[in-house]
Amino acid sequence: MRDPAPTIVRGAGYVLAMDLRIEPLTRDNLDDVLRLPPQAGDDEPVAPTAWSVAEAYVQPTAWPRAIIADGTVTGFVMANWSPEESEPAFRAGIWRMNVAEDARRRGIGRFAVEQVAAEARRRGVDRITVLWDAGHPRSPEGFYLRCGFLPIGELFGQRLGELIV
Repeated sequence: MRDPAPTIVRGAGYVLAMDLRIEPLTRDNLDDVLRLPPQAGDDEPVAPTAWSVAEAYVQPTAWPRAIIADGTVTGFVMANWSPEESEPAFRAGIWRMNVAEDARRRGIGRFAVEQVAAEARRRGVDRITVLWDAGHPRSPEGFYLRCGFLPIGELFGQRLGELIV
């Protein structure tokens, strides 16, 4: 059952009240998720959303979710839950996150991170990881650091961050 109370998002100098939800991908929200940036050919430090959706379809450990703000799909997050994975960085964490350009800097990405952390706790997991391209001009590094991720190394040429949940 969905909580009808709005989510209060607090930031530097602002407070927003939004109805924020995270939902599994469905026939009803898939088209809106696929329209999220980046699209093929965009210069973004994350894979196109369509690629992420396709990967979720063939990867049984993937946890793809639409992020809904005030009834509108504004983002996509895909986590992974694979406790037996030999690479510790891939046992639990965020694989992809995309937020619509006009919805950024409104707390939607932070909400998604909090929802992945909540799911990790529900599964008995005490930490999640994320990789980001620290050298890209539009790197999400600052965002992940503000969310509490701490850099713990590099993997495949990307920065590896960890959040204790």
